[in-house]
Amino acid sequence: MPRKATPLTDSAIKAAKPRESLYKLTDGQGLYLEIKPNGSKLWRFKYRFGGKDMVPLSFGPYPDLSLVKARHKRTKARELLTDGMDPSEQKKAAKLALQATGLTFEGLALEWFAYNSPRWAESTARKAKLYMENDLIPVIGARPVKAVTRPELVELVRKVEARGTMNAAGKIRQWLHQIFRYGLATGVVDANPATDLDVVAAPAKATRNHPHVTFAELPELLAKVDTANINNLTRYAIRLLVLTAVRPGELRAAPWSEFDLSNALWTIPAERMKARRAHLVPLPRQAVTILRQLQEISGGYPLLFPGQQNADRPMSDNTINKALRLIGYQGRQTGHGFRHLLSTELNERSYNKDWIERQLAHGSDDEIRDTYNHATYLPQRETMMQAWADSIDALCAGANVVSIKRKA
Repeated sequence: MPRKATPLTDSAIKAAKPRESLYKLTDGQGLYLEIKPNGSKLWRFKYRFGGKDMVPLSFGPYPDLSLVKARHKRTKARELLTDGMDPSEQKKAAKLALQATGLTFEGLALEWFAYNSPRWAESTARKAKLYMENDLIPVIGARPVKAVTRPELVELVRKVEARGTMNAAGKIRQWLHQIFRYGLATGVVDANPATDLDVVAAPAKATRNHPHVTFAELPELLAKVDTANINNLTRYAIRLLVLTAVRPGELRAAPWSEFDLSNALWTIPAERMKARRAHLVPLPRQAVTILRQLQEISGGYPLLFPGQQNADRPMSDNTINKALRLIGYQGRQTGHGFRHLLSTELNERSYNKDWIERQLAHGSDDEIRDTYNHATYLPQRETMMQAWADSIDALCAGANVVSIKRKA
């Protein structure tokens, strides 16, 4: 009776060093890893078919093909043998079929992503890649792109809608349309099966602005932030959102290199901005004070808010909202909601709308006007944001802030 092989482990595979001649590490049931003198490692499957030993089937190189995925291929190959089919012949047939029908959806999607992602904000590229890897490629990635039909795309999107993630479903419809449109432009498909998917979209949930407290309620919120059992980095992040009204993602991923504390100015480059336009953020004195305190904690790292598990990555995008929920503001305040709070309050104080919109890094509703209006209004915004920070201090100290209101 043949000796049963001891299954491999990832650590054993990683530790395996090349020798003068080729050798094998056996996982069992025909699967083994071939290690060549040059250090390359290749998964192979040894089997018998029709009573004869066949040429071992190549599965792919390690680590591109992990141990788990190699075992999955072995299972599929053994199932074919049980059904009386030669895995090697089936592999050849699948390859010929692919050549006959053309590119797979995965191949087209990855090509589309590589072409477009350099033009996107980092957050957009990350989300697009996440949806591709989680919702698109696992479902239709292996399908020849010319064979993908509209009904299967409708079914794919409906499964996403069934999770209650309507925003994700909308993004997926949008990206499917763009992927096939790219395929049309490059000549690899003859039609776009992703057009008009919105016609059969599930009814959207009622839209709701990011919740936020009123200006009068801000002192209580900030007091709770100061005394809550949360990380100091999170505490500083919330304070800076209140004082600058930037998007939470712009703050979380901010490197120290963008800040000029001597001149109280934060310059966010275009590639990190939603509108792909560089943004100047004037820093009121209170924000500069917080940043100097923050330097004592994270100044030795590239990022203001390094992640706890990996300092090269920013803090989690859920950290700020989780802290706000912890202090009792679930459904009442989000990190993004501080932008709405500032916009509401400064508009009520009759500040110039262009100053406020530029502070929020918004474009104009008038596209032609926005194209030609490159003014940053930096001096005006410096004054406006310092008055905003001072009014918060005054309110927290119990002062009457009516006198702080001003006309533009």
